[in-house]
Amino acid sequence: MGRTRSAAKATPTRPEDTKLGLGPTFAYGLQHVLTMYGGIIAPPLVIGQAAGLSQLEIGVLIASALFIGGLATILQTIGIPFFGSQLPLVQGVSFAGVATMLAILSGGGGLPAVFGAILASAVIGILIAPFFAMIVKFFPPVVTGVVITSIGLTLIPVAGTWAMGGAGAPDFGDPANLGLAGVALLIMVLLTKFGTPALARLAILLSLVLATVVAAFFGRVDFAGALEGPIFAVPMPFQFGLPTFEPAAIISMLIVVLVTFTETTADILAVGEVVGTKVDSKRIAAGLRADMLSSAVSPIFNSFTQSAFAQNVGLVAITKVKSRYVVAAGGVVLVLLGVLPVLGRIVAAIPTPVLGGVGVALFGTVAASGIATLSKVDYRNNLNLIIVAISLAFGMLPVVLPAIYDAFPTWFQIIFHSGISSATIMAVLLNVLFNHVVRRSNSRGDRSTFVAAPTRLVPEEALTALEEGDYYVGGKLIDKDGAEVRIVPTGSIPAVDPERP
Repeated sequence: MGRTRSAAKATPTRPEDTKLGLGPTFAYGLQHVLTMYGGIIAPPLVIGQAAGLSQLEIGVLIASALFIGGLATILQTIGIPFFGSQLPLVQGVSFAGVATMLAILSGGGGLPAVFGAILASAVIGILIAPFFAMIVKFFPPVVTGVVITSIGLTLIPVAGTWAMGGAGAPDFGDPANLGLAGVALLIMVLLTKFGTPALARLAILLSLVLATVVAAFFGRVDFAGALEGPIFAVPMPFQFGLPTFEPAAIISMLIVVLVTFTETTADILAVGEVVGTKVDSKRIAAGLRADMLSSAVSPIFNSFTQSAFAQNVGLVAITKVKSRYVVAAGGVVLVLLGVLPVLGRIVAAIPTPVLGGVGVALFGTVAASGIATLSKVDYRNNLNLIIVAISLAFGMLPVVLPAIYDAFPTWFQIIFHSGISSATIMAVLLNVLFNHVVRRSNSRGDRSTFVAAPTRLVPEEALTALEEGDYYVGGKLIDKDGAEVRIVPTGSIPAVDPERP
């Protein structure tokens, strides 16, 4: 009896609370780091180059991004009162604000103005997070399915760019790059299909390692620069000067915060769906506050706005490892990479095409998860089909036509240049219109050509009266011998005495 009680206490009540051994926890955590590493270092690279920084100074921005991203991940996964969703979500520098930060830099404010805008907008974000989280009731499966699908579809071009060698690479599009990406994808598929359960769960990590070995064999990996530069370095506060606060810059970054809220809410809902756990407005608010607290601390240590990374949702889905402690371990790895730049340089040596090959499977898995959610939506006598159709199309517009909004104001571009934000906003608005406003006004929208035809229903008790060979034609029920079977109204069949022959 005592053992039974102990076992019951050890069993987690939520899937995300499962604890693994120390070795598997850090192995799976490393997979998360490798999956999002390219994404987390991209914004500081772009901003550093635009700010005219030296390679050493850009290295400081990258190390700071890793360091703060690790701390933010630990906060999001482990959580403290009112901060952290306690879900397996990796945090990192959001790419949503890159365009705005470039605009601030072009205005002459420099990095101090960028950091000041991030700090001020993040503090405001902490205050408004609970109000934003209250809209979770407007995220039924028809909306979350669109959001999750759009996350996957929006990220696929990122994987394609990596597979081609990475934007700006001198050999961009070289067939050898695509071949290397194919090798990484093939290794991952083979390990997933034929490997032991342990190997299958580590398929992402092992495919990255093995594909890198293959690349090294063909001379496509360069570890020469891994030992150049400092081995240990802790990010120091305000290395680029104290922040300055410009009203216009703060307002523009506040728009970025709203976009980040939308994407993080989508990621929280998506990972909740994948994990199979309950997500309510309080949990979303805690996750958003963690984003904003991390973003407020981030500029102090020379980094930028933090948000959840959508690509890691695919890793959770494909590995079935739902433990938030695994992602927390990934946060520890990120912190170590931030204070040990030499480790970051080694990880950075993984060829970009290898990341692209693995990314194809990861991001495709996210889209497939969204499609699975949409398959559970009721499309009968409603306009859910048109909600899905328009929202996904609207979300894909900036993906297939990146210049579609170039002539619009900057604030509009910031919001709608993201396919995820575009699809989410449209899905929420159409859901409110068709499933709340229109329904309450007794609209006859069920006659729309977009409404799916209702499914036929047959009472189960009707089947008990049928015999082998019976068929219905021309309004008549015919038995196997061709004789018509009389049909009488329900309840008018006379009772039969079981004792009577």
